[in-house]
Amino acid sequence: MTIDADERPDGRRLTALATPIAATQLAQVAVSTTNIALMGSLGIAQVAAGGLALTLFNQIRTMCVGLITATGNQVATAASRAEQAGTGDPAADDGSDEIRDVVRAGFLIATAAGILGALLLVTLGWALRWLGQDAAVLAAARPMLVALAPGLLPCLWFQVIRQYTVGMQRPQALLLVTLGSVALNAVLALSLMHGWAGLPQLGLTGVGVASSLVFLITCLVFWVMVRRDPVLSATLPLRMWPVQTGTVTAELRLGLPIALTYGSEAGMFSVLALVMGTLGAAALAAHNIVYQLVYIVFQVAIGLSHGVSILVSRAVARDEYRRAHGLAWLALRQAAAVAAVVGVCYAVLPDAVLRPFLTSDDRSTVELAHGLLLIAIVLQFFDAAQNIGNGLLRGVQDTRAGFRLSLVGYWVVGLPTALVLALPAGLGAAGVWWGLTAGLAATATLMLRRYFALLQDREQAPPRVLAGSSSAGA
Repeated sequence: MTIDADERPDGRRLTALATPIAATQLAQVAVSTTNIALMGSLGIAQVAAGGLALTLFNQIRTMCVGLITATGNQVATAASRAEQAGTGDPAADDGSDEIRDVVRAGFLIATAAGILGALLLVTLGWALRWLGQDAAVLAAARPMLVALAPGLLPCLWFQVIRQYTVGMQRPQALLLVTLGSVALNAVLALSLMHGWAGLPQLGLTGVGVASSLVFLITCLVFWVMVRRDPVLSATLPLRMWPVQTGTVTAELRLGLPIALTYGSEAGMFSVLALVMGTLGAAALAAHNIVYQLVYIVFQVAIGLSHGVSILVSRAVARDEYRRAHGLAWLALRQAAAVAAVVGVCYAVLPDAVLRPFLTSDDRSTVELAHGLLLIAIVLQFFDAAQNIGNGLLRGVQDTRAGFRLSLVGYWVVGLPTALVLALPAGLGAAGVWWGLTAGLAATATLMLRRYFALLQDREQAPPRVLAGSSSAGA
């Protein structure tokens, strides 16, 4: 049995892995949140249109990110093989080629997904007119969708690099990049919205252009940071060819169920955003604003999900099932603590939380947003739990179960509940969000139950022989 060289307590190890990931995720949500706030200065109709464009972008981006999420696990597996070979150095010759193959495959998948996703994003701008959306809202959203589409490629390349650093257990501290990207986005968006400094006055479309530019700049900065790391630079490939077909297939075998799981959740949010659109511009605007706020806890949970996934993979590889059990509860407690702190802010300071997005003149939207914000306090606990549950299942390489369980939770429980509460029950926007909460709660319960059951089964199974048990394409 290989002894883990990292002797830090699990809490510190999880925090060390999760914090940089959460920071990069929060950078992206901060950009989107800033964009929603800037749209508020253009009017409620622009918030509704721009929020719809961001919702569709996030839907497609989330699914594409799922395709390459397994890159981190594959890199971790290759690095572990180098350690088991007795080198103790993941960058040694016997593991470096395999790591490079994994990263190249990740970049290939990200590029293909980014191109197809961008085409789909633009197409949706015209296809949604058949789903009961307001014609004026769609007309304003279409140019922004076109502006956002090119940003999908650098956004996904950034994710591949991030997964590589996580798999190598050397996630980069991106606080300065995080703050810089938010500030840069605000300056660019304002300049392009209003035509400052000689730039064209693009209005809402300028927000999309600014976002795409920020994704590109952030990706380039992150690449340079990783290239300067003495360990990471040794196995980060400069050439993106040749790509091994078997490696691509292995990544897709793990990544496709993850993408479908992410897409299942994001799809439920997107469908219900369309339902909000049928309830009026005020309901859609309130939904977009509060949904963006909930994304804060969601992104922290993503960091914990990725961090605990790597730690669980290593624990299970060593038959340390009690440790894997404890890691799950550790991640859940940390997520609950963040959700509780944010929830207190929602309950005590709702006006302060909503003020950057709404003016006091938007009374109907403000009232709806206040109600949704209270529901969000409950929702974000379950949202974080299901996200961590998904990471735990990924840690034991049971990604298919995560997808199946998400279908039950989101589409069998969540969506029907939301529709019934919103329309026949007459709860409107609040009914949609209570339905979301029910779907997330069901999904979290099912995923965590599956994970703990798997641990119990494996703990009771006969000991496994680890040496030589992994194939190169696993």
